Amino acid sequence: MRRREFITLLGGAAALPVLWPLAAHAQQPVKMARVGFLGLASAASFAIRIEAVRQGLRDLGHVEGTNILFEYRWADGNYARLPALAGELVRANVDVIVTHATPGALAAKEATTTIPIVVTLIGDPVASGIVASVARPGGNITGQSFFNAELRAKRIELLKEIVPRITQVAVLLDADNPASGPELQAMETAAQALNVRLQPFRLRGASEFVSAFEKMEQARAEALETGDGPLATSNVGAIAALATRGRLLSIGPTEIPRAGGLIGYGVDAIAAYRRSAGLVDKILKGAKPADLPFEGATNFEFVLNLKIAKVLGLDVPTSMLLRANEVIE
Repeated sequence: MRRREFITLLGGAAALPVLWPLAAHAQQPVKMARVGFLGLASAASFAIRIEAVRQGLRDLGHVEGTNILFEYRWADGNYARLPALAGELVRANVDVIVTHATPGALAAKEATTTIPIVVTLIGDPVASGIVASVARPGGNITGQSFFNAELRAKRIELLKEIVPRITQVAVLLDADNPASGPELQAMETAAQALNVRLQPFRLRGASEFVSAFEKMEQARAEALETGDGPLATSNVGAIAALATRGRLLSIGPTEIPRAGGLIGYGVDAIAAYRRSAGLVDKILKGAKPADLPFEGATNFEFVLNLKIAKVLGLDVPTSMLLRANEVIE
């Protein structure tokens, strides 16, 4: 072998140890984070909110199918299924569980003490026994709260403002949601101060709507407060239609007037679900839920449907129109 060829061969061999690690490094697979979503209602009814979470994560650099995957479990309104569904997500070894409302949070908490849990929206996590403190949650749970008891009480005040003569208000309560008790108590306090009598209707599913509205008519209810749980938010169209047909002034989350009801007052749910992506992102980057305080919902909306107001023969006060974030005409 010629001297030049020998030197060239040695030079190539010497370069190999440098090239091999670089090639191996380039082929290392990207770690795929797995996010489990435990839903109380159906996939269809929560599609917009789920997309808000996904969009929030995309904005933070999490590309579905590239570095993040989602596992979904839906109870379809049957809360008795939640413990088993939460267990499935635990066995799937997801990196974080996202859920919503008190029943979802309780089921996830019972299923695991190690996998981080993000509760997108819950009325009062302390009163519900989810965490000991919103400032220092401890354990493996964090999320967003919006103190729903106070919000529902405020709706009674809004009904009285739009029609001062109102004295009978029906209230839809989710019979399987333990948060309903404290919420009704807060509403009762507000109602008594306004000389309003509340008529609670405890339902377990949409199949009970028709009979409930018939009973409201028999009880001479003048208005309806719908609540914010999955029972209401998954059936806003049916609730709004039944309320208007029965000439009831309806008030609930912002989806209610947009679906054909009268008034919406509540948290901007889409913004809240998008914001929860930030908590998921922090956890995937190593933050501990115990160190992440529960965030209070900050975006609230007041929506009025003037078209329905005209159908009901109402003259909406100018002061309310000026305060509304959105007026549907």
